[in-house]
Amino acid sequence: MSGAALQAVVFALGDEQFALPVEEVREILDHRAPFRVPNAPTWLSGLIDVRGTSVPVIDLRLRLGLSAIAVTPMTRMLMVEVGIPNRSASVTLGLMVDRVLDVRVYAAAAIEPPPELGVRWHAEHIRGVLRGEQGFAILLDLASIFSGEAEAVLLVTSADAPG
Repeated sequence: MSGAALQAVVFALGDEQFALPVEEVREILDHRAPFRVPNAPTWLSGLIDVRGTSVPVIDLRLRLGLSAIAVTPMTRMLMVEVGIPNRSASVTLGLMVDRVLDVRVYAAAAIEPPPELGVRWHAEHIRGVLRGEQGFAILLDLASIFSGEAEAVLLVTSADAPG
């Protein structure tokens, strides 16, 4: 990781904490039921309208291989911009998470490389591990999570969505 401090949005999926740099999170919305897209993968919950724009909603639990849970009053949607390799424009996505904890600042010394052993997610999806007073948070790499097959699904869904 670079030598600069990192400001991150920290959220939970179950008992585990994850983080995204604040620069990648446009806004945080309350959960709303998405319009289901026929024949979509289970992790693609559907589409929502955000100020006149159709936004694909991703159940981040399912995308990371965790089990599904029911939506609660704490469920939130993180509106993020994801850069897709070999495309000039990014894709806006709504990431459904169990709850948003807060925005934290991590000193450069608190940003560690991903562990090589003992993680249940693909190492390429992890930018690093953030160590703070509230425990550890996994810093995710969205571009990696939504590359390959997921990229193709998202590009088709975004192109087909009425805007």
